[in-house]
Amino acid sequence: MPHPRRQRWLILAHAFNMDGRASSQTITDKIPYLRQAGIEVVVLSGVLGAQDQRFEHHRLWSSGPSGVRFEMRHVLRHQLLHPALYRLLMTLISLLLLPAMLIERLFFPIENSWSWRFSAERRGRALARQQPFDLIYSTGGAVAAHLAAQRLQRELGIPWLAEVHDPFVHPGTVPTTRRQRFFAGVETLICRHADVAIWFTQQALDSARRRNPELGERGHVMLPGVDSPFTGALPVYSPGPRLVMGHFGSLSATRTLKPLMHAWHWLEQHEPQVSQDLELHIFGGTLDHTSAQLAEQWGLHDRIRPFGRIETDPITGESGRSQVLKRMRQCDVLLLVHGEDAICEEYIPSKVYEYLWMQRPILATVHDNPQMAEILRSEGHWVAQSCLREGGSELAAPEMARHLKALWGQWRESGLADSGRVSPYTTRASTSQLMGWAGTIGANPS
Repeated sequence: MPHPRRQRWLILAHAFNMDGRASSQTITDKIPYLRQAGIEVVVLSGVLGAQDQRFEHHRLWSSGPSGVRFEMRHVLRHQLLHPALYRLLMTLISLLLLPAMLIERLFFPIENSWSWRFSAERRGRALARQQPFDLIYSTGGAVAAHLAAQRLQRELGIPWLAEVHDPFVHPGTVPTTRRQRFFAGVETLICRHADVAIWFTQQALDSARRRNPELGERGHVMLPGVDSPFTGALPVYSPGPRLVMGHFGSLSATRTLKPLMHAWHWLEQHEPQVSQDLELHIFGGTLDHTSAQLAEQWGLHDRIRPFGRIETDPITGESGRSQVLKRMRQCDVLLLVHGEDAICEEYIPSKVYEYLWMQRPILATVHDNPQMAEILRSEGHWVAQSCLREGGSELAAPEMARHLKALWGQWRESGLADSGRVSPYTTRASTSQLMGWAGTIGANPS
């Protein structure tokens, strides 16, 4: 009896094999599980990530001038060690591309990588002529992957599975600008034509289905998760003389530590012993402007230590990523900031899934997102909620102050021990879900 033909999937992902990029990690980490399931994967990506030698991987430049300039900046920054030479070359490239970029911006004011779709379409079409595919899987991130996938689906007549990372339309808004209408159009394209469409929160799926009821039961929710970042035993946690709160990642005007500053100020006034024992460590960026002003105003700045971005250690060769994981494990409490944008209703930061593997207490601000709050609470963590429509993130401050006092009490009495919990939100689990849905459209491995 002849063996069934092996499934062959065409994966379109502009961000792939990019260290530290969430949109890359979401797809890159699934590849080993797809291959273990007997699926032959062929990946088309942008040029920003490293070439993968384990399988067929094509790195493609964007077709438009804005995309070329954006990608060239990344490539040259990693290849040229001399800053002056990098600036000179980028200036020359920018001048050469300027006329075409102005025309592009006039007619296509979208994201830089939108024109990557044409490169992906051409290469996907050529590869399909050599050997047919059983499924097109687009993931992003960049909308170019979905646009290319829909065109190839129509031309090749094969199923399309679309994985949407972030909502295309902000909750409670009606698209009015050309850019907003474009992204709303991409959502409609996916809802009408994808054989399977995946969102990362229930709220995002519900909103997309309300706008596009034709989606019906082809829409699904998948929590992407991450696998354990540790290959061996967890780095040892050892408490210090102060309760260290650690924040990892960027902060901004809409992703701010204002609730923490207000809570800390309240403790300073009403529970000074608690306040004096707290210390804040910032990794991967700097304190946002508003929080920095409040810290200075209320005399908290002397207990805030900014570490910035941690790079590879030139002496030991240890990667920045490895050092960051150890720093996470050394924190008494991990701070998780959701944001102050309406998109938070339909968005769960990828940092949630990474933090869950640290087995340290997590103290999170969560805005208008019951699914995210439930994920954290069900794993034994601490959540301070607020509603943007009722005044914003400062509403989380009283609850955060209560949580900090309770955490401090545990820390003083018996220490904040590891939870010992293994996160259920893994890449293996999400990949299994994805393959199950692919099987409903005849794209399961035999």
